[in-house]
Amino acid sequence: MSFPTLLAADAGLIQARLKAAFAELPDQPVIYAMAYASAGGKRLRGFLTLESARMLGISPIVSISAAAAVESLHAYSLVHDDLPAMDNDALRRGLPTVHIKWDEATAILAGDALQTLAFELLTDPALGPAEMRLKLIAGLAKASGAQGMVLGQALDIAAESAASPLTLEEITALQAGKTGALIRFAAESGAILAQQNPRPLRAYATALGLAFQIADDILDVTGDATKAGKRLQKDAAAGKATFVSLLGLDAARARAKSLVSEACDHLAPYGASAQNLIDCARFTIARES
Repeated sequence: MSFPTLLAADAGLIQARLKAAFAELPDQPVIYAMAYASAGGKRLRGFLTLESARMLGISPIVSISAAAAVESLHAYSLVHDDLPAMDNDALRRGLPTVHIKWDEATAILAGDALQTLAFELLTDPALGPAEMRLKLIAGLAKASGAQGMVLGQALDIAAESAASPLTLEEITALQAGKTGALIRFAAESGAILAQQNPRPLRAYATALGLAFQIADDILDVTGDATKAGKRLQKDAAAGKATFVSLLGLDAARARAKSLVSEACDHLAPYGASAQNLIDCARFTIARES
């Protein structure tokens, strides 16, 4: 199976699990907004959960709720990032953002509910014994909170009014939280489910997360807004330092490529069974959205 086919198949599994979760919720506009916000996208983070688990012998039947939790958490972060108080975006995945389609209050509540749904999904008994589910819950909380995504977003907002642009080291630290933390958890969750040492997957995902963000910065400069499904060149318009502004376009591309090679090297302990994760890393810097 080709990587795009596998990615699409896993996206379908994740969408079905989220749809089942939404079906259990009240018939209310905020639930429609949750479903709207979590539809579409590549499901790359959820794929990392499913594939890291699959590589270690855990079926998607077992891991699907963890993958759906990761995507629900990711959807919440996008809804809140798009708000006027944050990035003030009107377009996401080629469609109006939640606060544009509904209103700001609905967007805030839908994001809040998607976040709490993520943790509810991690209580699914199908994932394994209670101790394992607690490890997943703690891991996702750390990745998404004040040591991860929230910290990264706070640093990003602070950078907009800073007296001088961030340095390369500062941007790397910022993105390790804002983008990298959830990617790391997604990859590590497979090892948690399989009760295996997560260290190689953590190292893989750390390099992958940084490559992903550099690729995003490159797309912000060179991408097609129609294909990306969102506003581009907003970092330059805001005067924010990025990997491209600090390294230059060619050097940023070279750095992303080097990080992908590094990520793949960390998968050596898994041998040929890691091929899908290797393909995922290569896809990260070849994508157009």
